[in-house]
Parts: sequence; structure tokens; C-alpha cells
Amino acid sequence: MAEELTPENPETPEDSEEQPIKQRKNGLYQGVSDELAENMRSGWADTELHGLEPIAQAAQTAARRAALSARFPGERLVIPAGNLKTRSNDTEYAFRASTEYAYLTGDQTQDGVLVLEPVKDGHQATIYLLPRSNRENGEFWLDGQGELWVGRRHSLAEAEQLLGIPAKDVRELPEWLKEATGPVRNVRGHDAGIESALVDKVTAERDEELRVFLSEARLVKDDFEIAELQKACDATARGFEDVVRVLDKAEATSERYIEGTFFLRARVEGNDVGYGTIAAAGPHACTLHWVRNDGPVRSGDLLLLDAGVETTELYTADVTRTLPINGRFTDVQRKIYDAVYEAQEAGIAAVKPGAAYRDFHDAAQRVLAEKLVEWGLVEGPADRVLELGLQRRWTLHGTGHMLGMDVHDCAAARTEAYVDTTLEPGMCLTVEPGLYFQADDLTVPEEYRGIGVRIEDDILVTEDGNRNLSEALPRRSDEVEAWMAGLKG
Repeated sequence: MAEELTPENPETPEDSEEQPIKQRKNGLYQGVSDELAENMRSGWADTELHGLEPIAQAAQTAARRAALSARFPGERLVIPAGNLKTRSNDTEYAFRASTEYAYLTGDQTQDGVLVLEPVKDGHQATIYLLPRSNRENGEFWLDGQGELWVGRRHSLAEAEQLLGIPAKDVRELPEWLKEATGPVRNVRGHDAGIESALVDKVTAERDEELRVFLSEARLVKDDFEIAELQKACDATARGFEDVVRVLDKAEATSERYIEGTFFLRARVEGNDVGYGTIAAAGPHACTLHWVRNDGPVRSGDLLLLDAGVETTELYTADVTRTLPINGRFTDVQRKIYDAVYEAQEAGIAAVKPGAAYRDFHDAAQRVLAEKLVEWGLVEGPADRVLELGLQRRWTLHGTGHMLGMDVHDCAAARTEAYVDTTLEPGMCLTVEPGLYFQADDLTVPEEYRGIGVRIEDDILVTEDGNRNLSEALPRRSDEVEAWMAGLKG
């Protein structure tokens, strides 16, 4: 990585040409001559873009802002994108805009802030962004976030055309917010500078009400969001196919080969993975969030792959398949796999408009409880097992969750609006039952130990039932084997 020179005071770029240039310790350049500074000011083409078309979801983001405005009349609403976070020393994590900000604007720019200013008939939305890097004072090539270091960003005029929102310089916002009067709400946890400017104007309770509203607003997806989720699932299916094709290479290396293979698909077809890929081979499948992915991949074991592509618009899939690494289930593996498949079938069938949210979980858990009683692992009947929660020793987790821009979407929603609600068209959730027999569990037959199975699909509630967005990937055990054989040639 190259090393940049930075102004002594990068927070006042308009004055930076008068500031001495601060070199990174042990850097090779000690400063900038007047002649070089003058040379860098001139000779650059005008690259301003004109006549830009609005982003694809501009109408949807406007409708989302209108709903937010109607909920909090007369109040100033501040929704930040967030800032870069340091990974180590002077390197940063890849930036990912806050879900609330991206949902309301369609923008993903670091340091951006959406402000809804109350007016007589609602709110006036303004998006505050960093403008193009200043070429007069050298910011564009001297600052670590200057455009010659990290790439061109849109001008404020370009942003207005794309987003359909008036744009201003975000560097002016903190001082303006400090002087502003009237009720204010802010989405916390993303921008410390904004929070500092509002410290005496907000309360935790009122800010939480804003966060909860924006979480619940995402429970029902619009057409744009549904299309993005389908795109995420389709790309994810191709990522799973990529993995099956290279299982022999994973056997020669480790679970990391599987993780890396899927990541390539996520970066080529989307923004990133939507969450840390779980590439759990053998007994690692019994660790629910196994993301170390440093274990061996052995023929005869199962691979539990839980992974999802996040689209460039930040909608993620969340899919799990449990695959026989050599392409064929053993009798015991098939027995456990088929039980989980049967449970998932029952869970998916329970997803429909008007059903209680909990119905799909209850349906899947009942099947698994019945199987555990049938296998003699727990004393029945199934009603007793479910009442006491005894099946949870081997099922462990809930059977699903809402899905969208976050893998566990709408997490801040009120309980009565989420797990105690009724399903309606446009909701999207995962159905993911599992059975996990730990390698050291002496209460189960030895042949079960170290086997973990989860099958997960992304299910959209429709007007007349549901649609499996991830149906491109086979689920039935015999179909899985045929699919793998076809991919391996």
C-alpha cells in the first residue's frame, strides 16, 4: 500500500494549503514544494457528470422517507451512514453504510447523513455528503481520503440527480446541528461526531423509538426489495455450485478453500457476503456459528455451508445446505438429513398470509421432536418434549428470522410486531431447522456423534401462500446427490 502525505489539519480543508504538510512517520517525502503544489492545482479536465438518471429505487426511497415523515411530524430526524472504522494502524475495514441510511436514501457513502427538517406540511429532506476533493488546496492528492488515493466521489450536484434529494456539504452539518432548536431524533451508533453535536438535544428513549420504527418499516418488502432478494438468492445458488465443483481442492487444503470460493462469487456478483460464511465440515457442523473455517475437509463427512451473497444494493440471501463431501450420504447421515428435510417441509408449508409468525417454527420443531422420540433419544410423547423444550438439546436454535438488508433483519422491531405478529404478503423470512449431535454427547448413539445438519431457505410470503426464493438449490437428499454428481461431471 502506498503512503500519502496529509495536511496537519485535514478537518479544515479550505485552509489546508496554508498548513505545513505532515509526513507519515518514516515516509520518504518530507514535504511539498511551492512549485509542486502549484503544478498539482492545474491541468485537470472537468469531469462533472450531467444528465444523470435517478437510481433504480429512487421512487421507493422517497416513499420510505414520506412514511418516516408522517410518523414523526414536527421533529428533526437525523440518520447517519457512519464512518470508516480502523482495522489496524492506518488501514480501515471496508465501509458498509448503516442499514437505516441506505434504506432511506439508496446511497452508500461514508460520512453521509440524511436530515429530515420539519416544515409546515411534513419534512424537507437534505442529504449531507463530502463534496469532490478540493484541488486548489491539494486535498485531492494530499489527504488520505483524497480522490487520488481512494477514488472519485460524486459531486453534490451529481448526488442530487441520482438520489432525488438536495445535497449539502456534510462538513458544515455538526456546527449547524449544535445551533439548531426544536425536537430532534438520531439513529445512534454510527457517527460519533453527529452524536456529539446532538448530545444535549436528544434522549435515548426517543432515539430508540426512531430506530424501532425504521426496523419495523422493513418488515414488509416492496417490489424493488423482493427483486434484490431474489437476485441475492440466485447469486448464492451459483456460489454453492462453485463450492461443489472444488470440493476436491478443499479436501487437499481446508474449509478456507470453501469460504474463499464462495467469497469470489459474492464479490463478482454482489457487494460482499452478507455475513461471515460458515463452512463447517465434519463435527464443526455442530458449532452453529463456525466461522473460523480452518478445519479439514474429509471424504465421508458432511459439509454444512451457510452463506449468502449481499447485492450491490445491500440485500442479502441466507441459505444453508448440508452436503456429503464425497457426494453420497451414509445411511445414518441420510436418516438425520431426511428428518431435517421433513421438518423444513412442514415449516415452509406453515408460511402463508394470516398465519402466526411462530407457526413455521412450531411445525418444524414438532417434526423434530417426533423423530427424537421415534429414535429413542428422549421420552415421549412429542407434546411432552415440546412443552419441556427437551428437543432443544439437539435443535438448539429458532427455526428462522426475518431477512432483508440485514441477515437478521428488523431486529429492533417490537416483539408484538415481529415474533408475535401475523404474516402478510411481502414479508421474507428464513426457514432453517437443524439437528446437531455433538461429538462428545454420550446421550446419543456413537454413530450420530459429530453429525450436524441444517437446511435453510429464504421464503417470501405471497398473496396465496409463499415462494421459495432459493429453490434453485435442491433440498431432498436424493436430489442433492444427483445435483452434486452433475456438477462434478
